[in-house]
Amino acid sequence: MKKKKVHHEEHVDESWLIPYADMLTLLLALFIVMFAMSQVDKEKLQKTSEQFSVIFSSGSGMLQSSGNATIATEQAGTSDSNNTATEEQNMTETKEKIEEEIGKQGYSDKVKVDLNEGGLEVSIQDVILFNSGDSDVLKEVSPLLLKISSMLVNLDNDIKIVGHTDNMPINNEKFRSNWDLSAIRAINVMNFMVGSGGIKQEKVSIQAYGDQKPKFNNSTEDGRAKNRRVEIFVGRKYPAKTEATKK
Repeated sequence: MKKKKVHHEEHVDESWLIPYADMLTLLLALFIVMFAMSQVDKEKLQKTSEQFSVIFSSGSGMLQSSGNATIATEQAGTSDSNNTATEEQNMTETKEKIEEEIGKQGYSDKVKVDLNEGGLEVSIQDVILFNSGDSDVLKEVSPLLLKISSMLVNLDNDIKIVGHTDNMPINNEKFRSNWDLSAIRAINVMNFMVGSGGIKQEKVSIQAYGDQKPKFNNSTEDGRAKNRRVEIFVGRKYPAKTEATKK
């Protein structure tokens, strides 16, 4: 008799179980790490999350910062407005005091005071400050300059002393030109106001224009007389309010 052939059962390929088990192990490890992280310093993690939210998004953090900047800008604007108002009041009061003093000493027709967007300007004709063609400050006008200095000494503003002449040429032993005459006159007025009037020297400067900045017609004697002048100019530190900004 023929022996029956024995059929051996084929074994199932189980090699896939190894990577599957590895994957499950990795997932388990990941869940363990995530769980551990969730238990560590939740408050610190929350703050860090908020910081990243501010940096990488336009969320509430950015809006809050913008709001603070707006408030700071508004406060700065209010401060500037207050400073402008205070300066305007101080200059207005000073102008009125100088005008009153000018009237008392009888110089109203020779000294003019103006308050404008640039600042406070006191324009003094040379006839009451100097002898003709000279630059030494007359003793007679010293009381007026002392009074003006006393009214300006407490203002925290820069002061310019500006010399002007008419267009009549000058060339002698003391002055080569109108430039020289206007410069020396401005310097002498500055020295008097600093030395005798108490004005702080670091606040004062001079300019000299000769006959280059006339305000009046040099073709008449009256115009030339008004152009021969020294201006004491007190500059503003804060911009003046114009009609547009007042609205």
